[in-house]
Amino acid sequence: MIHTTVGQLGHFLVILSFVTALLATVAYFISALGRQGSTRKSLVEEPQLAYAGESSFGGKTTKRKASPPAGAANAGADKDDWRTLARWAFYIHGLAVIGVGVSLYWIIYNHYFEYHYAWSHSSLALPVQYMISCFWEGQEGSFLLWLFWNAVLGAVLIQKSGSKWEAPMMTVFALVQAFLASMILGIVFGDTFKIGSSPFLLLTEAMPDAPIFTADPTFVPKDGNGLNPLLQNYWMVIHPPTLFLGFALTLVPFAYCIAGLWRNQPLEWIRPALPWTLFGAMVLGVGIMMGGYWAYETLNFGGYWNWDPVENAVYVPWLVMVASLHTMLIAKRSSTGLKTAVILTIATFLLILYSTFLTRSGILGNASVHSFTDLGLSGQLLVYLLAFVVMAIVLATVKWKHIPSDADETSVYSKEFWVFIGATVLCLAAFQVIATTSIPVYNKVLELFGKVSNLALPADQIAHYNKFQVWFFVIIALITGVGQYMWWRKLDNKKWDALITPGILTLLLSAALIAIGEVKNPVYMALLVASIFALMTNGTILLGIIRGNYRLSGGAISHIGMALMLIGILYSAGFTKVISINNTGMLISKQDVFTKDNNKENKENTLLWLNQSERMGTYQLTYRGRRIQARDVPGYIPTKDISVIEGDFHGVAQRDIEQNGKLYHKKGDTLALYPENTYYEVEYREPNGKIFTLYPRAQVNERMGLLASPDIRHQAGRDTYTFVSSVPDPSAENTWEKTETYSVAVKDTFFLNDYVAILDDVSRTTEVEGMEIGPNDAAVKARVRVLDKNGEHILNPTFIIKDRLVGRRAETSDELGIRIQLNEINPQTGKFTFAVNRTQRDYIVMKALEKPLINLLWIGTLIVVLGFLIATIRRYREFTKMSSKTVD
Repeated sequence: MIHTTVGQLGHFLVILSFVTALLATVAYFISALGRQGSTRKSLVEEPQLAYAGESSFGGKTTKRKASPPAGAANAGADKDDWRTLARWAFYIHGLAVIGVGVSLYWIIYNHYFEYHYAWSHSSLALPVQYMISCFWEGQEGSFLLWLFWNAVLGAVLIQKSGSKWEAPMMTVFALVQAFLASMILGIVFGDTFKIGSSPFLLLTEAMPDAPIFTADPTFVPKDGNGLNPLLQNYWMVIHPPTLFLGFALTLVPFAYCIAGLWRNQPLEWIRPALPWTLFGAMVLGVGIMMGGYWAYETLNFGGYWNWDPVENAVYVPWLVMVASLHTMLIAKRSSTGLKTAVILTIATFLLILYSTFLTRSGILGNASVHSFTDLGLSGQLLVYLLAFVVMAIVLATVKWKHIPSDADETSVYSKEFWVFIGATVLCLAAFQVIATTSIPVYNKVLELFGKVSNLALPADQIAHYNKFQVWFFVIIALITGVGQYMWWRKLDNKKWDALITPGILTLLLSAALIAIGEVKNPVYMALLVASIFALMTNGTILLGIIRGNYRLSGGAISHIGMALMLIGILYSAGFTKVISINNTGMLISKQDVFTKDNNKENKENTLLWLNQSERMGTYQLTYRGRRIQARDVPGYIPTKDISVIEGDFHGVAQRDIEQNGKLYHKKGDTLALYPENTYYEVEYREPNGKIFTLYPRAQVNERMGLLASPDIRHQAGRDTYTFVSSVPDPSAENTWEKTETYSVAVKDTFFLNDYVAILDDVSRTTEVEGMEIGPNDAAVKARVRVLDKNGEHILNPTFIIKDRLVGRRAETSDELGIRIQLNEINPQTGKFTFAVNRTQRDYIVMKALEKPLINLLWIGTLIVVLGFLIATIRRYREFTKMSSKTVD
């Protein structure tokens, strides 16, 4: 059955959201023009119209307000009518966006695979939380998420912004929503021109030429392609919504700024926009760090930041946003700060649009591992970007003359100077990143003019960006210390004595850490000293603030968190230690051994055979086998205990399934599985005898090959980071070589798969697993002892005569890669014939790292968030307090 109703409803709501966004834009624009006209008129006429006359009463003179002219009343009524229409249009738009989201999730949740979006991004095997991730895996769903957050913020601002700001600001908001809604319209004109890509396309519409639909137009796939396995992580449930909320929040200060310029009030917009800027910087920063932690937990490059173009495209707007909020803080006292705040607030939003163009237009090509593919919207995205670039630049240029100028130059001993310098350095750091990231854009532009560009992205992008960014943040860390002292007027009369104590503490602590640690690189030394200086100075400021008023401590707390983050980044990235050193001399990689990368791969990976212990640094490691996850059983289950039903996401228990003494399934029960991932149990034995176990995972994906994700042991001082770099295909059945036969007598020695084997004994038995031996039956069990360097293995193949029928039960050893079966017994010669098959022994090649002090990065992130939150609350309270004293 094809469920077309929900898709038709969803598509109708998309169109409704687009139309109502346009209606709200026009209505708010007309309302803003009316408001602006009445404001100008009142500014001119108010001195004459304020009071019509005076009268005396009881010896006091009272002033009598004049009634407004009838024309002014009509103008106000017309203005309110347009604003009311605009509000209703925006509210309906918001409801339509919610309806679109509900319709799309309904399709995904109910597995309506006749829809291209559900078929492309989901499957029957996915649990509910990952179905949520399916919603925003595709471009259409992520645009819809962005639309939703903008609609929510717009509804809040309608209620909270005040009448003088609502119309001009919401004009910008509604226009942005119209552009975003157009991205999912999916309306086609002719054969080539289309507006947007609809998430409600049926497969027959998305792939009309597919042979299956020619044969059967009503065909519905039984299952979908599934979610990208790298996105099957709980961070992908919360990271994208947080990130897109951060995107949406950049629109709020931008809209306030445009409204302030529009109204010829270039300073007044700062106060209402500042708490939103703080909140937006906090949320966007949290979203970025969530992505970093997802990469750390899910990808296997050994870190949390890889300077990928998609990472850079989000990092740059955040840097500029942080710079803009610092200039907003000094805007009241410095025209330079005000002008810079206008430029940077506009630039933040435009950079968000630019990053959207980079990641969704396909222009990055293979430069990024996780950019979206081109849906044919590159032209539409470019129009979206250029429309706001032109609008913002033209408006700022025309209104620039209304921004006041300072009579005196800013002194180097003023707080405004140091805050401005800090913002400048942040912008330079952002420019360095975006200039390099945009190389594919430069190439494309030159191609349009018939030129061939030889520009290429850096071969070692991590080294390239680190080389510059480290020094930028050395300067930023130093400035945060000096700037805070200037801000709280600790440096007076051009004397810097107050910095002597934190400076001495910084040098002593840095010298101690350098002496006892591994910091020998001068660049690392500089970053360490600067970070500790920021920690000392801001810590001193914080103590003073707490004694007075903790609500003023947001800046100092944020800077302390930043300093801790820098120290965590320095040690975890600069002093990561590879502990999986290959000292066996065995060649792990069979590629070109003369290349640097392969030599490194051979040196930094350890080969572990199943159940054979190997030394790795201070640890004794043992690979204990493959594991699988069941949906209703905690932990991991050995794969040999479950017979997987292919394509059904279920398995049959081969034994009773118990965990922690609790029975979950009996032998023969069918249980639901998470079949895509195979986990590899690696046992670590520490020198003191303590044991901990890690379960790195991997899967062989048809589209993406081997996908390996790490498992991490978190400790206070370091993380132990482990992932598999090579495994036998976990989905492949063992390929057994041709059968070899051995006829031996008891105590004879023979060779099995290069191992020495001894037939110790053959004895009668009454116990055979899964079979009842009656009084008229007979069974014998051989005891074959196989020797290897780590000890011996006992194999017990069984020969059975039951109901006058001969049966044989083979014994398989995954550790040895051997299957042995007792085929014949010759009483006359006293010899026993064994059939032996050999296969690849079970193994993993793994890499293990120790990352020192990485927890300082995560702790610092939380402290930065706390500081931003305190500052946001303080600035919001200031705004509401001032608003309550002001009559619009």
